[in-house]
Amino acid sequence: MCGIAGEIRFDGLGADVAAVARITEAMHRRGPDGHGVHAAGPVALGHRRLKIIDLSERGAQPMVDPELGLAAVFNGCIYNFRELRAELEGHGYRFFSDSDTETLIKAYHRWGTGCVEHFLGMFAFAVHERDSGTVVLGRDRLGIKPLYLAERPGRLRFASSLPALLAGGEVDTSIDPVALHHYMTFHSVVPAPRTILTGVRKLPPATVRTIRADGTTTVHEYWSPRHERRPADAGMSAADWRDAVLESLRVAVRRRMVADVPVGVLLSGGLDSSLIVGLLAQEGQTGLKTFSVGFHAAGGEAGDEFRYSDVVAAEFGTDHQRILVDPARMLPAVDHTIAAMAEPMVSHDCVAFHLLSEEVAKSVTVVQSGQGADEVLAGYNWYPPLAGVPRERAVTEYARVFTDRPHADLASILEPEWLLDHDPSREFVAAHFAREGAAETLDAALRLDSTVMLVDDPVKRVDNMTMAWGLEARVPFLDHEFVELAAACPPELKLAHGGKGVLKEAARGVVPDAVIDRPKGYFPVPAIRHLEGPFLERVRDAVTDPVAKARGLVRADWLERMLADPNTARTNLGSNALWQVALLEMWLQERGL
Repeated sequence: MCGIAGEIRFDGLGADVAAVARITEAMHRRGPDGHGVHAAGPVALGHRRLKIIDLSERGAQPMVDPELGLAAVFNGCIYNFRELRAELEGHGYRFFSDSDTETLIKAYHRWGTGCVEHFLGMFAFAVHERDSGTVVLGRDRLGIKPLYLAERPGRLRFASSLPALLAGGEVDTSIDPVALHHYMTFHSVVPAPRTILTGVRKLPPATVRTIRADGTTTVHEYWSPRHERRPADAGMSAADWRDAVLESLRVAVRRRMVADVPVGVLLSGGLDSSLIVGLLAQEGQTGLKTFSVGFHAAGGEAGDEFRYSDVVAAEFGTDHQRILVDPARMLPAVDHTIAAMAEPMVSHDCVAFHLLSEEVAKSVTVVQSGQGADEVLAGYNWYPPLAGVPRERAVTEYARVFTDRPHADLASILEPEWLLDHDPSREFVAAHFAREGAAETLDAALRLDSTVMLVDDPVKRVDNMTMAWGLEARVPFLDHEFVELAAACPPELKLAHGGKGVLKEAARGVVPDAVIDRPKGYFPVPAIRHLEGPFLERVRDAVTDPVAKARGLVRADWLERMLADPNTARTNLGSNALWQVALLEMWLQERGL
């Protein structure tokens, strides 16, 4: 829901309202239903609105509460805003709207930066205190909603999208060498606070940043799930865990129905989205709109999983729409998808989500989606090998099964000027693994994947591609209370039945067994995984463009080999190595960089 923007000055000058207006307008697709800019001396706030809660103009933003001396812009949804509103009314607060944005303002006035600990939801926000000049930026626990920052001496700008910040001007657009290393190591993930551009950073998840009028800053991480067994759970049996997981997910799905518009479901045909549909049916939802996307086969690989989504749609009588993408739409969709990316994302799933969202947005404004279950409940095939690995070998084994390639291999791909004399990606993993709260190797890996890799790959992918069409996606598997429960669950229950065992047990009796027991699938986009014909030519044009040659990221001999044999070289996790490099180059060229 929405896009937010702003500028804070510390140099005695007034905020550049025109720049904030440009940044705000650049996010018009995130919020096609309204816009506004509010300026007060050194601070300006901008907003693009997608109407989901309180459809009246009383819910418009930037929202100013003159009685409390606060102004705010907000992106996301606080699912428990009505309960919080009732509590705040008990403390004497008076409301002029029915929006969760106003609840955020009152909650901030009541609890200060501690307000975030009262919120159940996904959010990124900025609150400006009129009297002190302080601005507070906050982001939800799992980083479902983005917040990018561009700082220069005397000034900080922020926005929901990185390209929007570029529209404001005066951003250092040089490539960050450490971020490039991460991109080439973690299948395009650049962990916060870095981005691929030196001059843009992002507020990490579960973080509140307080910026005072003189420019001094305080940063506070307010949440981190503990991946360890809790004494209170010691007596729980496997059946108890199954029941607890099902009930927690049921609550998470119910919460995400809060809206003043209909809510649909992206139904891939996998267990995760199917279970969401099943739980909504048990809640009494009828006429639920569900959507599945498929592609024509290529390279001997099937391009849809309709046979599974059809089973679920029939079982629960949903208003189901199959979206089979015409091959003629695929090549243009690649460029449109890249244009929608806040950061370069190598996953071919991005194209699928972009095309799916385009069609879904014609029917509904809000959907629930199954992202996050694999990272939270150990659903991927690289998790079992980490079970029981001694901590002294943890980083090595994680790198072996998860990273794209060893550090040493970059010397054969990147030009010498981009090579580093150390391995920052491995150092990042080591530092994360060393943090307190995850004693076992598998627990540490799940914590890293669910709080870092998930945020800047699947979650960002869904936010970017849905919001490109003014569609809000909600992810119940990333309800923070569900994540806390899953983190405490014994690893053997998560690894059972080939992964997500406890979830599969919880799903029995809710969804058809054929969906639970099916082989694990992925969101297939064969034309991207197997580069040939016009798709290969699009890649060739990007990587041989004079701009790419002048940039000099990759070695000419490596590129020549890849173009001659584009589908053999794969990363450790199976991504196309040429596509990984080409995607980055196409993203940069799309931004005129």
